[in-house]
Amino acid sequence: MPDSVDVYSDQLGLNIGPFGCALNFAVSAAVPPAGGGVLPGQLVATVRMSLEHAKAIAFILQRQLLQYERASGIEIPIPQDVLNQLRVGREDWNAFWGGR
Repeated sequence: MPDSVDVYSDQLGLNIGPFGCALNFAVSAAVPPAGGGVLPGQLVATVRMSLEHAKAIAFILQRQLLQYERASGIEIPIPQDVLNQLRVGREDWNAFWGGR
């Protein structure tokens, strides 16, 4: 079995099909392009899994993050402009995270 990899990612691409999905993790370019456009990130890892596994991971991540926030007494902030870029409404975001 190959050694595991340790990577940093600040971008995620998600491809979902009827039998599974691929999570494509990327890192942003170090220097912005001339003219202020957006460069695609550099792919650092692809993880493929079943849809069932992806759904279980989504649940576990949400639960762990909520437990962390409660235990530390902080709320991890996500700015409105980030939600706008993700095309996620604040009401949907708050509903997903327990109505906060």
